[in-house]
Amino acid sequence: MHDNSSDGVQTRPGHVLGDDIIVIKNIYKVFGNVMAVCGFSLNVRQGEVVVVVGPSGSGKSTVLRCINHLEVPTEGAIYVDGIHLEDEKTNINAVRAEVGMVFQQFNLFGHLSVLENITLAQRLVRKRTTQEAERVAMEQLERVGIPEKARAFPRQLSGGQQQRVAIARSLAMNPKIMLFDEPTSALDPEMIKEVLDVMLDLARGGMTMVVVTHEMGFARSAADRVVFMDQGCVVETASPRTLFNDPQHERTKLFLSKIISH
Repeated sequence: MHDNSSDGVQTRPGHVLGDDIIVIKNIYKVFGNVMAVCGFSLNVRQGEVVVVVGPSGSGKSTVLRCINHLEVPTEGAIYVDGIHLEDEKTNINAVRAEVGMVFQQFNLFGHLSVLENITLAQRLVRKRTTQEAERVAMEQLERVGIPEKARAFPRQLSGGQQQRVAIARSLAMNPKIMLFDEPTSALDPEMIKEVLDVMLDLARGGMTMVVVTHEMGFARSAADRVVFMDQGCVVETASPRTLFNDPQHERTKLFLSKIISH
C-alpha cells in the first residue's frame, strides 16, 4: 500500500480518490444534558474508506446518523455531495436515496421474502419496474454471495445472511455513499467474517464508505483513514498503519492497548 502520510490517507493499489463528497463542519449534538458530539469535523473524499473507532458512547454512531440526517446536529453543518443537509430547502429524502445505511440490526421486513425486501425501495424510490428491480436484486445477492436465498424469508436466514441481505438492499439503490453502523456487533463470532468480506470487497471496488466498527482487522485492511473518537471529539486521525503502529495521543494508545493483543 502507498501511504500518503502528509494527509493521513492511505490509498489502495490502483485506487484514485476524488473530490470531497462528505464535508462535516464542526458539528455538535446535544441530547438533554449530554454532549454526544463535540465539534466534530471530517472531509471524506469520493472513493475513500473512513473507519471510525472509539469506546462505546464516544459519539461514533451519532455522527453517522447525522450524515444520513436521522439526527440533526445541534450546531454545525454537513454537506453530502455538495448539498447542505441543514438547509430547509434541501430534499432530505433525495439525499438519502444516494446514501445507503446498514445498521446493527438488520431491519428486514419479516413478512417479505429476501427478493421482496430488496426490490421494495427500488420500486418505490427509484421507480423501477418489478422486472428491473428483481434483476438488480439478484445481481446484488450474487455480489454478497447468497443468490440461492432470494425466495427465503428473514427468519430462515442466519444473522450473517440477514446482514448480507441488508447490504444488498442498500447496494440495489446504487448509492454514492455507504454508511455502516457497527454492522457486525449483533452477529455471532463465526458470522462476522462473511459480512466483513463483503464490506472489504466493496472497499476494494472503490465505494465511498464511512464505517463505525470495533473490528480492528477490518480497519487495518480496508481503511484509507482511521478516526479515533472519545467523549464526542476526534482525538486522532491517521492512516491505519500510523494509528495502529505509532499512535500520537495517550488516549489512543490506552484504547488500542485494551483491544489489540500485541
